[in-house]
Amino acid sequence: MPKPPSIPCVSRRGFIRGATAALTGLALGAEAKGSQIAEEPSIIPPEDYRIKFGRVKQSVMAWCFKPIPEAELIEACRKLGLAAMEGIGAEFYPLIKQKGMQIALVSGGHGFKTGPLSRENRQFCVDKLREAIHLAAEVGAPNVITFTGMRAPGVSDEQADKNCVECWKEVIPLAEEKGVNLCLEHLNSRDDTHPMKGHPGYYGDDVDHCVDLIKRVDSPRMKLLFDIYHVQVMNGDVVRRIRQYIDYIGHVHTAGVPGRGEMDDTQELKYLSVLRELIEAGYKGFVAQECIPTWEDKLGALRHGAWVMDV
Repeated sequence: MPKPPSIPCVSRRGFIRGATAALTGLALGAEAKGSQIAEEPSIIPPEDYRIKFGRVKQSVMAWCFKPIPEAELIEACRKLGLAAMEGIGAEFYPLIKQKGMQIALVSGGHGFKTGPLSRENRQFCVDKLREAIHLAAEVGAPNVITFTGMRAPGVSDEQADKNCVECWKEVIPLAEEKGVNLCLEHLNSRDDTHPMKGHPGYYGDDVDHCVDLIKRVDSPRMKLLFDIYHVQVMNGDVVRRIRQYIDYIGHVHTAGVPGRGEMDDTQELKYLSVLRELIEAGYKGFVAQECIPTWEDKLGALRHGAWVMDV
């Protein structure tokens, strides 16, 4: 495996500008496409670009790239050299595996709205999570996602914590038996501009609180889905929290902040530094793009994300 170049302390903008000469054909017909591509602030790797270093095990959340047909997206991910995919229907798992990729994360089935913080949802969540754990074990996926759910009238924080922990404790023995991580995702409740950019009313909106809940479950299979976008929006101090919580992180999501679009030089986070911190901290799991493309060329946005994450 080629060793990645040593990059001095430069800004992402400077890094991108310095790398432009090394990537040919980047315009991809910008003049023909008009202002859309020409005005995009970051370079788009050419169509034959492939991940070079592979120190980050890259995955992608497929739902972000709709309406690209799933089979077309799977083939694009294969050509890029992605290690895995997620956020896609189970009916496409065989094709993903046939293309030499893994399933990084299986949906827990109960969604972020209907979580275990309300006791009335308890059995539903338990049943769905058990189904998901069995599916993950069957397809070789290391992780199943879970959520706290939305705040509910009449449910105190103390009771919500108790309900969540009891639910997860009920299913965690199966996760331990099957060798699957149950990953609690922290989501931001601040952004109300788009239904998938923020989740006002979500209970698990503080990453420190989420880690506390994970500790209370007291299992090596109960993990944190560290979504860098959501952590930055709600808590900030991303690098320090990676160092603090590395032993609890089971899966990672990325996106530009604050727009949840491409991880380009219009955004506030330097992913070069963040991802290198993950590597240096010893993280070995998957890191998935969960950017909602703003560019006309959605597959170009996918390639750009893969390039940014190939540190």
